[in-house]
Amino acid sequence: MFCTLQHFFQSWEYEAETTQRLLNNLTDESLKQEITSQNWTLGRIAWHTVASIYIIASNTNLSFEAQAEDWPVPDSAQTIAVNYKQANEAFVKAIKTQWNDSTLEEQVSFLGKQIPIGSLLTFLLQHQSHHRGQMTVLMRQTGLTVPGIYGPSKEEWTNFGMEAPKM
Repeated sequence: MFCTLQHFFQSWEYEAETTQRLLNNLTDESLKQEITSQNWTLGRIAWHTVASIYIIASNTNLSFEAQAEDWPVPDSAQTIAVNYKQANEAFVKAIKTQWNDSTLEEQVSFLGKQIPIGSLLTFLLQHQSHHRGQMTVLMRQTGLTVPGIYGPSKEEWTNFGMEAPKM
């Protein structure tokens, strides 16, 4: 649980930048990539990640404009990336202007439980990370370059003057 806005923003800034880099690497064709016909496509997961900022935050009194529905999925990877950027910026601005540290202690109803807003923000970060992991696997299946998240990706080791680990 986040107890101060500063701690949240320290984590959110990195996580949002990482998500933005992933979304920026998507192509229109890659959005159709699926594990099976019974699972979400890469585009569906990406669009859900965009809309989840608003969907999850809507459980609080925070007011901002962003994509509020995760269906239908756009055909454009650029549309997804641009909407994430806009949602992120609106979300951050709203928190900075509407909340203070004590807001994080306020209780909200979420998934049938009462939880502090600081815990809801933790959930939002973890939810985004979960879907980012799904996206990276599907991106690899389409042949896209995956940017590093919590360390260098296969393609980035040379940027550090190192050889990528053996496969």
